[in-house]
Amino acid sequence: MKILIIDDSVDFSSTIADIIKSLGFDAKTLHSPDDAISYLKQEHINIDLILLDMEFGFAEKMNGLDLLNIFIRIYPEIPVVMITGKGSIETAVQATKLGAINFVEKNIITKSRIKGIVDTVLKNNKNIVEENANVIKHLEQCGIIGTSKIINEIKKTIINYADTNLNILITGHIGTGKQLVASCLHQFSKRSNNNFVTIDVPNLTNNYKKELFGFVNKNIFTNGLFQEADKGTLFFDKIDELPMDIQLQLITPIGDRQVKKIDGTDIDNLNIKFISATTKDLSFMIRNGTFSEQLYHRLRECQIRLPSLDSRREDIPHIVNYYTAQYNQEQSRNKYFSTSAMEYLMKLQWNGNVRELHSTVKLCLQTITKDTLDVPDITKLIQGHKAQNTFDKTSTLSLSVDKTLKENLAEVDKLKIEETLKITSGNVSKAAALLDVSRETLHIKIRKYNINAKEFRNTK
Repeated sequence: MKILIIDDSVDFSSTIADIIKSLGFDAKTLHSPDDAISYLKQEHINIDLILLDMEFGFAEKMNGLDLLNIFIRIYPEIPVVMITGKGSIETAVQATKLGAINFVEKNIITKSRIKGIVDTVLKNNKNIVEENANVIKHLEQCGIIGTSKIINEIKKTIINYADTNLNILITGHIGTGKQLVASCLHQFSKRSNNNFVTIDVPNLTNNYKKELFGFVNKNIFTNGLFQEADKGTLFFDKIDELPMDIQLQLITPIGDRQVKKIDGTDIDNLNIKFISATTKDLSFMIRNGTFSEQLYHRLRECQIRLPSLDSRREDIPHIVNYYTAQYNQEQSRNKYFSTSAMEYLMKLQWNGNVRELHSTVKLCLQTITKDTLDVPDITKLIQGHKAQNTFDKTSTLSLSVDKTLKENLAEVDKLKIEETLKITSGNVSKAAALLDVSRETLHIKIRKYNINAKEFRNTK
């Protein structure tokens, strides 16, 4: 156990450190808020308890409460005990309301008192570890898979942030699991019995005010997505694609959690936790004037940065085995990837991260008939999979401004299906696996677009 002591008195903090060391624990002393912030950025994983002074010298811009607010927001897993001098008991009580687990007066600090604090933290930590072990098991069942150091930190962060009321921004490359993490944050929170409402930002229409805040029709009020998410969670997926005019409209509702009904007659006070996800650098967008700084700070009260699969390659076997076990259970099969196949998958570049890996594993399991999946078959499939992701350059689309968006999208949909059937020589099951849709869904689309799958046989 390592305890961080933050106090501007060198003599006092040294005395406390000596007591802590005599109890058999490690101690680190720091004497200014800036030093503490810098130190924790690098070492927060190794700190089990913070003893934090309430007041610092006049030259310091921050006091103990300012630091407490930062620590509770960024490192909610680290318990904080406030150290207070004479006359600041009321402030210390306020600190416990903000999240400090306790406070202790300087003039009554003794070895036995410190031991009591440490024992309490150890007991709480033991309970938390046991609880967290169960939650981590559930996280893995929900798809947060791996044992690498970086993914274990993500699991701990999900657990720690889930029960806070802080708004969370999730960032990461495409396919890293942002939607999955958002769902887990809701499932493992006290809000889990209430709605988890997803807003797919690119699909917001010109009637977004009605969609988000509700509307009145014939004196009957219909809830918007904000009202639907009351006491639950509202998830903005692809928040970077939010037009600036809508961004400005959301600053007050998200900041104050108040929504004026569309007719302006009433205001709803809502209890909503906001989670947002993006693949973009929003701070860069702020500098370019394409994202509101005010909205950014309201959405990003804390942040989860999801790692690329390239930075945790040791997790690839865990992910592959997880989805293989799922498939075997569902299909009553006993398929597995050979050792050489697993090594091959670990060496590949996964630009689409876990989503691409999952899609490839799914494709292999559904289309390779042998129980042992080995390198030659996988290589052939993956090459075909990559080929189908690039349309034949000789193909032309009849996209036109004279057509509706729905008609143009249908053209793209049809061409994608035809190109995939060409790759699979008209095999609908293999095409469905490549397109990541069910066989039934693909048959419906084939009939809809009057595609004759037989025409694609023996065309490879």
